Amino acid sequence: MKGNGAPDIDSLWRAIAPPRRDEVRQLDGDIRTDVAVVGAGYTGLAAAYALQKRGIDVAVLDAHTVGWGASGRNGGAVLPKFRLSYRAMASQHGLATAKAMHRIAHEGVDTVEALISEFNISEASFVRSGSLRCAHNQTAMRALVAEAEWTRDTLDDDTLEVFDRDQVTAEIGSSVFYGGVLSKDAGTVLPLNYARGLAAGLKERGVPIFENTPVSRIERTKNEATLHAPGGVVRARRVIVATDAYGHLTEATSHYAKLMIPFRTAAIATEKLPPILFDSLLKGHRSYNETRRMMKWFRKADGRVLFGGRGVLGKESAHEFAALRRALVSTFPQLVSARIEFEWSGNVGMTVNQLPHIGRDGDAAVYCLGYNGAGVSLSSVMGQAAAALAIGELPELSLTQADRLQTIPLHALATPAAKLAASWYTFLDAIGR
Repeated sequence: MKGNGAPDIDSLWRAIAPPRRDEVRQLDGDIRTDVAVVGAGYTGLAAAYALQKRGIDVAVLDAHTVGWGASGRNGGAVLPKFRLSYRAMASQHGLATAKAMHRIAHEGVDTVEALISEFNISEASFVRSGSLRCAHNQTAMRALVAEAEWTRDTLDDDTLEVFDRDQVTAEIGSSVFYGGVLSKDAGTVLPLNYARGLAAGLKERGVPIFENTPVSRIERTKNEATLHAPGGVVRARRVIVATDAYGHLTEATSHYAKLMIPFRTAAIATEKLPPILFDSLLKGHRSYNETRRMMKWFRKADGRVLFGGRGVLGKESAHEFAALRRALVSTFPQLVSARIEFEWSGNVGMTVNQLPHIGRDGDAAVYCLGYNGAGVSLSSVMGQAAAALAIGELPELSLTQADRLQTIPLHALATPAAKLAASWYTFLDAIGR
């Protein structure tokens, strides 16, 4: 347990993380800064980086510790994509908009690589090895190919490669898929190490990061924000709210949670596998996911296979992890005897329009959230855009720009509705639709 009573997360990422090289510090007294950032995940840390580079005083506060939320629990896939497809963007908003969004997404991957290089975060183990999306039936395969061809021909994207069924089977060690599309520009990272390394580097540059410091109240005027926490008060000209799917944990940021539909992703990791078995699976050493509505993802790390999938927000349950294990064995029968050593889950910020939201909340606040499962890359670039917006610049936001705070109507019904939708999606997946 940490100082504020929040449980540690028993994830593989936490177990294999090296000892932190920076000191955990709580707010102890009142301070004044130019910009206060709430949330020490990728979004908040990227925002702090962008502000520090401009010579602007910034302080970061987090209710828990660096990377405690989604930034330390995700699968570590660094993807040049949004949940909404580029083809759908072009159809709904025009080709120029789709091209702008495509550029932002690929910039996200570049940003992760650049930050890891600049701060020498070797422990993040970033590899630009691609991501393979696997089709769970023939209809899904046809859709993948059509989308890849459209993206190549219309957006001049030469980073996509179609794999036939034999190629996918040979690479992943499973014959359950009908083919796939490789996104060569994607990568993988050890997610908690990335967050911690970025935080340590920022501290070395003089950025204060206050952990175990929940913000209980934010008072805003036109020219100032006052953040109240147990250890003191922070006064800032601007505040950036970077809590994403964890805004509900503190009263000060709870209304931002109403911009999203609450989903959760869970993951399991096997014991360390015998080298021959380990080497026979997922030979591309990249991230993998599949096309079911209730998507599963998988990858390798630390001599193990990791397997994850999305569920509905609620209490973590043994049933959920047992279902993941069944799906793992269904996909990889070779792992039927493999012991599961780690189980964990985390929240995912899903928005109605399947896109992140970045915008102003009054004169003194900026918010940035809702990555819909592609947060490693998108938060790293959009956090910097949030910083620019907070100080009066006009970054390229395209469809991610929110002109006003748009909470979901009847948000209290979102979780029951999500449960119904998830059950329906699971049924459609089961019958191959």
